[in-house]
Amino acid sequence: MMYSDVPNLASSFGYTNASWTLKSDLTAEYVCRLLKHMDAGAMRVARPRKRDDSIAEQPAIDFSSGYIQRAKDVLPKQGSKRPWRLHQNYALDMLEFRFASVNDGTMEFQRTEKQRSAT
Repeated sequence: MMYSDVPNLASSFGYTNASWTLKSDLTAEYVCRLLKHMDAGAMRVARPRKRDDSIAEQPAIDFSSGYIQRAKDVLPKQGSKRPWRLHQNYALDMLEFRFASVNDGTMEFQRTEKQRSAT
């Protein structure tokens, strides 16, 4: 739902094997949790950072369709392990999106964008 090193941007990408809105709803709930966390700490910037070099880049959509294959270089990617790995499993996603900590060590928070350049 968020892209590494891109601040304050979330997008919704639903399931390819189930109702699209199931994943979209979970994404929206997580973004609300993230915003509440930011408000509580007076944070203005949330930026996911991939700090683990062992995480391999993989296609986000694992389809063999020609239109996907032709666009695979420009489509968003996923990582080989959590939290960069996408699930096509509602139960796993529900547990992670609803109950896992927003401040999981991957998300970097700042009070202002200016603080980032000052540190």
